[in-house]
Amino acid sequence: MDAALHRRPAARRLRVAPISVAERSLAAGAWQWAGLAAVAVAALVADQVTKHIVTRTLPLDDSVHVVGPLSIHHVQNSGIAFGLFASATAVVTVVTAGAVIWMLVFFARSGSRHPVLPAALGLLIGGSVSNLLDRIRLHHVTDFVDLKWWPAFNLADTFIVVGVAILAVALVATDRTPKPPRRTLDVAAR
Repeated sequence: MDAALHRRPAARRLRVAPISVAERSLAAGAWQWAGLAAVAVAALVADQVTKHIVTRTLPLDDSVHVVGPLSIHHVQNSGIAFGLFASATAVVTVVTAGAVIWMLVFFARSGSRHPVLPAALGLLIGGSVSNLLDRIRLHHVTDFVDLKWWPAFNLADTFIVVGVAILAVALVATDRTPKPPRRTLDVAAR
């Protein structure tokens, strides 16, 4: 018999696109970038405007009582939270700039991962850049929100804390959401 007659027909290979969600691109799209930019610019402008108002209307170390424990107290902070690293302004500046760059790279790769990511990272980046600009220009940050039981802070600090809180809630919510079973298609077994 001829060898060609006994040869099995070549297996047909069917190419199927992956069904798994993990295969879709998580990179930020135009809308995510627009959302991030809008939130970051709004946070930066709000912080810079409030600092400008405080520095122009209230002398350094003066305070104005607002209500309850809230006062507007004009202070300068050359460090980071709670005045830590006050003598290391250059190091704080470099670390902050590195953190902002890392957030932008992370967002470029994962911006569509969760719908709140543009808002959360926008607040973080806007607040960080606003304080960074002050460190570069003035070698200090103006703090003014004083609650008496907590060190004075500014809007940028608030935006950073709120951004981190939103990220934490989003991550916890994502981890608790049951994931659908992964469907696979085994064409070779048929």
